[in-house]
Amino acid sequence: MRLPIIAALVMLPVAGFAAGDDDFTPPKPTDTVKKCWGKRVYDADKGKCVKPQQSSLNDDQLFDDARALAYAGRIEAAQAVLAAMTDQTESRVQTYWGFTHRKQGDLDLAKQYYQAALENDPNNLLARSYYGQGLVEEGRLGEAFAQWKEIRTRGGTDSWAEVSLRTALEDGRTFSY
Repeated sequence: MRLPIIAALVMLPVAGFAAGDDDFTPPKPTDTVKKCWGKRVYDADKGKCVKPQQSSLNDDQLFDDARALAYAGRIEAAQAVLAAMTDQTESRVQTYWGFTHRKQGDLDLAKQYYQAALENDPNNLLARSYYGQGLVEEGRLGEAFAQWKEIRTRGGTDSWAEVSLRTALEDGRTFSY
């Protein structure tokens, strides 16, 4: 059952989506996705795949690999990369911990990470969108709609975060990246 107000939402053309920005295109596969198996990342300085914590990659590079691995459906590998990041309390890291746990079906743990991300940065629109998509999966449309409204209130109208959550509210389709 959908909320009546959801039907009043203005539809925008919806292209492929990317997480973390307003680029609406999926993340491109990194060398880690293309060259490494298991819980390893590609370290260009070493010219090989290594354990994430043994790599020379900085947190931004690790984050890009985590996103690309998650998009490729390699959730446990994405988690191994997230675990190697320096600041586990950073909002984007907590957001992706939430995302990966939601994709593994642990909605309660995912919620804890999303809420922590939002405590650190209430303007983290991606955390709001992913949290809202999880709420849609649970059938909690009123709470998901509240997250959608927060995204718009915080300047996220027409962003990937807003459009993807709106899509989930309208037809139940959530995104895997």
